[in-house]
Amino acid sequence: MAEEVSELSVPVPWGHIRGRVWGPDHGRPVLCLHGWADNCGAFKTLIPLLPKECRYVALDLTGHGLSSHRPPGDFYSCPSYVADVHRVADALQLRKFSIIGHSMGADIAALFSALFPEMVDALVLLDSYGFLPTDSKELSKVIRQGMDEMLRFEKKTEEKKRVYTYEKAVNRLLAANPTMTDQSVHILLERGLVQVEGGFEFSRDLQINFKNIWRISLEQSLEMLSRVQASVLLVLTEQGSNRTFSEPAQRQFSSALFQGLKDRNHTVVTVPGDHHVHLNQPEVVALVVSDFLQNKVLSQSNNVRHKL
Repeated sequence: MAEEVSELSVPVPWGHIRGRVWGPDHGRPVLCLHGWADNCGAFKTLIPLLPKECRYVALDLTGHGLSSHRPPGDFYSCPSYVADVHRVADALQLRKFSIIGHSMGADIAALFSALFPEMVDALVLLDSYGFLPTDSKELSKVIRQGMDEMLRFEKKTEEKKRVYTYEKAVNRLLAANPTMTDQSVHILLERGLVQVEGGFEFSRDLQINFKNIWRISLEQSLEMLSRVQASVLLVLTEQGSNRTFSEPAQRQFSSALFQGLKDRNHTVVTVPGDHHVHLNQPEVVALVVSDFLQNKVLSQSNNVRHKL
């Protein structure tokens, strides 16, 4: 599929959302949404192992990779990313499609599927339950923390990104992601660095580091989950799942979310590996994801064509 890769650029009010596209022009559309601080390169090793009948559109989410940053003063939040996904779908004239999301990208994919259920036929959640409930008693504290971080940032008269040699950028990314392979680091840095005078800067917006101010309770999460009409595949990893919950208090909700998926007859599997297994060892997840797309999307499309 390597010869069928192209660059994507979709205009948005503050700039462009960029990404890469794999597969035939008229293939079944699948949007791929990466995790926090990653970029669309996170799917570079997995997509070639997935069904060739699909057209995979992997995005650099706003503030990541080669996509534009949000305007100063705008928060990065799950609903904002959902609106971005809709903007891309509109630009590509996609009325119905599947979504593969990893970590934060899975949270965006799940919320999109709950708000626009008629647009999504299949949803793959890689190492994320799709919703991250916050304890109601903690809501005000974490929302304020995110706002305080933004307000302090705005008061700084000068905020420069650090300049790295390529080798030091590699070491920094490895230090933040010790389970990531050297190859995976180099792949993410293809779109994760920009060359500047004296070396390289990370391309992502510094403001993605602020505490996420968009919060919902467990009850609201389960309600949102009930709105998803798409078939869902949840792929958990043996070593990585705890990274899904950035705050220890959130882990208490994992069993309720797990049961919510099982109660709706969605597919849940656990695979060996860590949080970035889809990039480090894509063959570990490729078969289960391929079978899911084949059974829930491609075979259904074939059945419809036969009936017509």
